[in-house]
Amino acid sequence: MASASASSICASTPRTCHVLKIQGYSWMRKSNPNRCGVSSASFRVGDRTRWHVGFYPSGTTPETTGFVSVKAVLDAAYAAIKAVVAFDVLDHHGHPVPRFARTSGEVREFAAAGAYWSCDDFVEERHLLNVLKDDCFTVRCSITVIEILAYEYDSVPPRSLVVVPPSDSPHHFRGLLRSGEGADVMFRVAGETFAAHRCVLAARSPVFRAELYGAMKESTADCVHIHGMRPEVFRHLLHFVYTDSLPDEEDDDDGVVAMAQHLMEAADRYGMERLKLVCEHRLCTHMDVSTVATTLALAEQHHCQGLKDACFDFLINSPAKLDEAMATHDFDHLSQTCPALLKELMSKLATHSSTLTEKVAQLSAYKKRVVSAYAKTSNKKKRRRLIADADSTS
Repeated sequence: MASASASSICASTPRTCHVLKIQGYSWMRKSNPNRCGVSSASFRVGDRTRWHVGFYPSGTTPETTGFVSVKAVLDAAYAAIKAVVAFDVLDHHGHPVPRFARTSGEVREFAAAGAYWSCDDFVEERHLLNVLKDDCFTVRCSITVIEILAYEYDSVPPRSLVVVPPSDSPHHFRGLLRSGEGADVMFRVAGETFAAHRCVLAARSPVFRAELYGAMKESTADCVHIHGMRPEVFRHLLHFVYTDSLPDEEDDDDGVVAMAQHLMEAADRYGMERLKLVCEHRLCTHMDVSTVATTLALAEQHHCQGLKDACFDFLINSPAKLDEAMATHDFDHLSQTCPALLKELMSKLATHSSTLTEKVAQLSAYKKRVVSAYAKTSNKKKRRRLIADADSTS
């Protein structure tokens, strides 16, 4: 029987629209007199490329000082790629404003990471008055990547009519946890009891493995007592151990943040790095002025550099949010217990923009005031240390 061979060449055109909201435009323009740019978060277009948008409130050249300029910058790609880039401004209802639409027109080649297409005269400053609302407006960047994909076959594969469903093992492991069937260890957490399986816990956590199969006393105990953890946190921890996912998020953002903070501590305690990263991600996406101080302290305590940087960015990029955060009790507590973090925040504020000198001075005075009040009720050794830290940040 003769064999057949075949190949196919397919053009794939993944497209992504990234929406960038510009808040505090007037402040940004005044604080960037030297035509400095601000970068958006990184985003993917298809499976092979990653990009970011550069926003220049005062233009990019002396000739474009009266304009807002934008760039689409290729951050990463497997090889040189071709793409079409378009920018437009969205009105208050999320609809594009035709007069501000700009496009690269033809397909352009982006040879390597760092390549970009820019629109230096994107929007003239005086025309922005029609779209500004509360000193904010929205820019949309649309990128279409042209990918040529070739598939080679030694022979024509038989056609399959069988659809393979996604893995259902998390569903079965969730059922195993709920039923407790075959459980061989019990955990006692603040008065509540949880049944579990030693082998599952040991496979997912090196700490559980050492406790349940090593020389520790828990390895022979029928019931292991967990201290310093709330029952609902341990319940979420077990859910992740068995299903590699967390339960659906609560409607209350404060509840989501509180649980993510407790779970991140539990993940660090039991050496579960993936859970720790999942919690960091949740804390980054649910950050607000009421929780940023506790999240920053937690990131410092558990060596989460990405989360720590996200907290600093949240505070530095919005003077209004920084003011609100400084007014919270948690920020006072952060100042008292982690003066080094406050010093690092002031250092980042100072380098962020020369126009923030007043804000740095305000924060420095605030720290001295808090530390002074706190030092009055502390022992002499602690008082000297706090005062020295305050002086070093002046």
